[in-house]
Amino acid sequence: MAHTAVGWHVELEFREEERHTEAVALVRLPDGTEVRAHGHASRHRSDPDQPRVGEEVAGARALNELAMQLLTKAHDEIDEVSGRTSHSINV
Repeated sequence: MAHTAVGWHVELEFREEERHTEAVALVRLPDGTEVRAHGHASRHRSDPDQPRVGEEVAGARALNELAMQLLTKAHDEIDEVSGRTSHSINV
């Protein structure tokens, strides 16, 4: 049985403004499709200024949204080929 190595590269970019952090996650799939998702984090005014924490929260939310979009894409592709509704793919 032959094995095929496939790699995906995920990019994360952040924009920080005072107490708000936005993240954009992007993955380019081997078929040329790009899937993009956004995440957001807000720091309470009494919290210490820790930009890395905002990036981690916003990044995690963007990656979670990216994962959900990829699951939906997989379902749609299964349904298209099989002609029926696929069973849920659990995270």
